[in-house]
Amino acid sequence: MREAAGSALPGIAPSNAYPCADGWVLIAGNGDSIFKRLMSAIGRDDLGADAALAGNTGRVARVEEIDAAIGAWTSPRAVIEVLDVLNNAAVPAGRIYTAKDIAEDPHYRARGMIQSITTADGLTLDVPGIVPKLSLTPGAITRRAPSLGEDTEAVLSALTSRR
Repeated sequence: MREAAGSALPGIAPSNAYPCADGWVLIAGNGDSIFKRLMSAIGRDDLGADAALAGNTGRVARVEEIDAAIGAWTSPRAVIEVLDVLNNAAVPAGRIYTAKDIAEDPHYRARGMIQSITTADGLTLDVPGIVPKLSLTPGAITRRAPSLGEDTEAVLSALTSRR
């Protein structure tokens, strides 16, 4: 039974999140041929050619060494540089978004995953959109959150009318 393991996939190596100079990337170099391409891309042909690391079992046994080698390569580089190199080497990898990254991504806004609302005091605030997006019942933000006490009269009136 799997338990919490952070960003790693226990028993599958290498597959983890690695620090970059300006963020984090997730790299899934766990297929046998992908691992060789990954090691070549990061300048570690010695690990890619190591017969003991040719299969997943050998890589799992030395996952700390492999993760350290990948992290040493990613750490001084910008996320975009890491992704460019790995994309050219056909190694699955992706940026790990922060909340700020999500809020600024035009794709998230186009999909309605970030929506703007107006608070009771007139402030415009970005909030998460409705998930999941269903075709017949897509969901919507229909009103702002009430300010403290704003609905008290209506609630008390509804309660007294039930008596």
